[in-house]
Amino acid sequence: MKKMNRRTKVVILTAVMAVVLITIYMIGIFMPEDAVTGSFLNAKRPPSWAQPFGTDALGRDLFLRTLKGLSVSMTVGIAASLISAVIAVIVGIAAATGSKWVDGFINWIIDLVMSVPHTILVILISFVMGRGMKGLLIGIAATHWCSLARLIRGEVLKLRGQQYIAVSRKLGKSSKWILVHHLLPHLAPQFLVGLILLFPHAILHEASISFLGFGLSPEQPAIGIILSESMRYLSAGMWWPAVLPGLTLVLIVLMMDKLGDNLRMILNPHSAQE
Repeated sequence: MKKMNRRTKVVILTAVMAVVLITIYMIGIFMPEDAVTGSFLNAKRPPSWAQPFGTDALGRDLFLRTLKGLSVSMTVGIAASLISAVIAVIVGIAAATGSKWVDGFINWIIDLVMSVPHTILVILISFVMGRGMKGLLIGIAATHWCSLARLIRGEVLKLRGQQYIAVSRKLGKSSKWILVHHLLPHLAPQFLVGLILLFPHAILHEASISFLGFGLSPEQPAIGIILSESMRYLSAGMWWPAVLPGLTLVLIVLMMDKLGDNLRMILNPHSAQE
């Protein structure tokens, strides 16, 4: 039997992780609301075979609530990451193809945004926009595009010096034609990898901002809300509402980060023969 090379193993592992993440997301999305309703008769029960994460102070199943909360957090992460990645592509291309003052102004904006801690900036934007899902989404999307924009800018500057770009210009092709047929297809892998790598950062910021009370409303079963509620019961010995949902969030973030690294390796032509 032929031994699998490293690239094949990475592809299989990436597919497995993607299936796991999609399954968790779909379960949370289609879970009925009455599945996470509480009963005071079941309140504050520790983990068991029937309820792996136990129950909270209102008797709600923490395992089901964590799955529901993960779907909410992942929805915010997907939307914010997609908006940030699109902003990064537009800004990166504008900086690389525009005049010197446009490039300088965009780089100044990037330095300004990156000089302020993301958590503080997201809190300020979320507060100004009225908190809730809308404010949190705008805050995360407006602060996570800078690194990818610089990467896109560097790639476009490198592409502009390629010979086939010069040939296309000599053949009379317009800048729009070159953008659509040369630049954007080359930038697609960077966009996809950057989008996935932005995702875990967006989820963590959603959880932290909701935990601090500036994000999603307490009625929504987001992970940050679950962790915030669990803090008042830690002194009473109820460790499971904080530890188990928190560990689940960390595992999801690590899995997404690993998925992005694996996808970068798969799309890298230099790893094809590894």
